[in-house]
Amino acid sequence: MSTPILEINGLTIRFNNGPNAVEAVGFTINPGETVALVGESGSGKSITALSTVGLLPDSAKVSGSVKYRGTEMIGAPDKTLRQVRGNDISFIFQEPMTSLNPLHTIERQLGESLALHQGVRPRDARGRILELLHKVGIHDPETRLHDYPHTLSGGQRQRVVIAMALANKPDLLIADEPTTALDVTIQAQILQLLADLQKSEGMALLFITHDLGVVRKISDRVCVMQGGHIVEAGPTREIFANPQHEYTKMLLSAEPTGLPKPVKEDASVIVSAENLRVWFPIKRGLMRKVSGHIKAVNDASFSIRAGETLGIVGESGSGKTTLALATMRLISSEGPIVFLGHNIDQLKSKGLQALRRDMQMVFQDPYGSLSPRMTVEQIIAEGLDVHGLEPGQDRRKLVEDIMVEVGLEIGMINRYPHEFSGGQRQRIAIARAMILKPKLVILDEPTSALDMTVQVQIVELLRGLQQKYGLAFMFISHDLKVVRTVSHKVMVMRRGDVVETGTGEQIFNAPTTDYTRALIAAAIDLEVKSGASE
Repeated sequence: MSTPILEINGLTIRFNNGPNAVEAVGFTINPGETVALVGESGSGKSITALSTVGLLPDSAKVSGSVKYRGTEMIGAPDKTLRQVRGNDISFIFQEPMTSLNPLHTIERQLGESLALHQGVRPRDARGRILELLHKVGIHDPETRLHDYPHTLSGGQRQRVVIAMALANKPDLLIADEPTTALDVTIQAQILQLLADLQKSEGMALLFITHDLGVVRKISDRVCVMQGGHIVEAGPTREIFANPQHEYTKMLLSAEPTGLPKPVKEDASVIVSAENLRVWFPIKRGLMRKVSGHIKAVNDASFSIRAGETLGIVGESGSGKTTLALATMRLISSEGPIVFLGHNIDQLKSKGLQALRRDMQMVFQDPYGSLSPRMTVEQIIAEGLDVHGLEPGQDRRKLVEDIMVEVGLEIGMINRYPHEFSGGQRQRIAIARAMILKPKLVILDEPTSALDMTVQVQIVELLRGLQQKYGLAFMFISHDLKVVRTVSHKVMVMRRGDVVETGTGEQIFNAPTTDYTRALIAAAIDLEVKSGASE
């Protein structure tokens, strides 16, 4: 038998004399093998992965053994760790915005990786960079080389991070939620790309995810983590066919189900737009003359009533988030937007201020939208501080109540964002939006960073809030299963154009365009292929 690429035995991790975050964890990864590490947010998956090459903070006390091809990594000299990082073991992290330098172009960041690890000169790197961007599904990469991270959508940023991780042909790729921000068609492409690389180069893969459909499709073996322990491990086929541990059974049964409740016939229209257009000018030359436009959104029309959810789907870069930002009047647009009976498309900041309390947004990247210098209480209560408390209400009590509603413990109220997992941070962001009881909530991938059990909780939470307060939701997601369970109407977008609009039943049961059929087929294909592995 060949020597394992990675061998972990008795790994225990503790922070600042607290309880063990990871305790007595052990597993191996062999050449060309994919091992999936699954479990809820906070179970210890990511810190287990970070410990393999010494990326944990100084406050972490690590014991046990982590060997890369027989070389001990725990306590290894910095020179050894630097040689292994990036070259032999490469990472795809969960939140792409924290992995990319906001001051450097995409070409420079990929070029730096190639220069540092392979000695490729900048003038020779462009061909390889374009090849990588093509592989991970960046549309028209030649025009993206000089873009900065903030100009890309969440899915596009994740694809750039994947390209950086693959650039040096690593021996072991540790992928921490690598498909979280990707739509179903690109997700399928990325999973196939990883599978092809494994086959051609013998690369091993440690795949960390909450998406059990992906696990079934891609992994050879599964390790299920709960509370810092591996509670069950074995071949993927056996784990899915005959799970032994109650926690594993719970994970496998967790999936959003059902359909949204009908909207009242007399429900008022909360927001509507007609022929909405968002074009960004392209300026070139010394005089910065406009030479063209990036047509982010073309002629989008919609309306959302009280208690109704409009689901917006489409590939990354299709204009979904741009449409949401224009609806919120956070970017300029053309075309009438009516919110609560007021035409707001021409209003300036001062005129919008009175309406801001009634429109809230939950952003895709929770880490980027939460201030690292504010406690949970300060973050959630920020809207209350801006708009003022209603008479007789207690600020602290409101914060505690909404924390309980979104599944956070009241004891977390004085902690900071960096002390939470990705899923917990997303719940904080949702609580911040919901505490004001707005009329319209725009949810940009609100469940993408959450494990399956929490997705179910959040979907049920959103349904309950919608029914209780008559909220209008604009729900942006690449997860078609979630969109189907929450959406009364669905809008399908592609490259700025609205290609199809209809009720949820119409879109999912009788789509009229080839593109919509392709999106639905890709989502079904993941499920069918993963099931076929049994």
